[in-house]
Amino acid sequence: MAKHYFQVITFFICLLAMDLSYSQAPETKVSAHSTIQGLTIYPNPVSNGKLYISSIKNLSKQIEIYDVLGKKVYATSLSGKMMDVSRLNIGVYIIKVTEGPNFETRKLVIR
Repeated sequence: MAKHYFQVITFFICLLAMDLSYSQAPETKVSAHSTIQGLTIYPNPVSNGKLYISSIKNLSKQIEIYDVLGKKVYATSLSGKMMDVSRLNIGVYIIKVTEGPNFETRKLVIR
């Protein structure tokens, strides 16, 4: 149990460090990825099994969802805006959205 707890804490620390390093980077610095312009993920928390993902460019997106232990539990391509997440158990997840060369990770709560 302690091993899993350590993995969860390490996973979230790594995600926070990634977000902080990109958000504090100077505008002239080229990072490994750029954020997706105008990315919105709603509703969050999800209670009806439907998740909507959109961006300014609205290109096709690759979606990956990870549990708190870092295990990939769901992956799909999304060409529209609506995604069915009803098969996911109640809990906290990390969602990774990739659009072209850009990607973002966010926390996702399923109720």
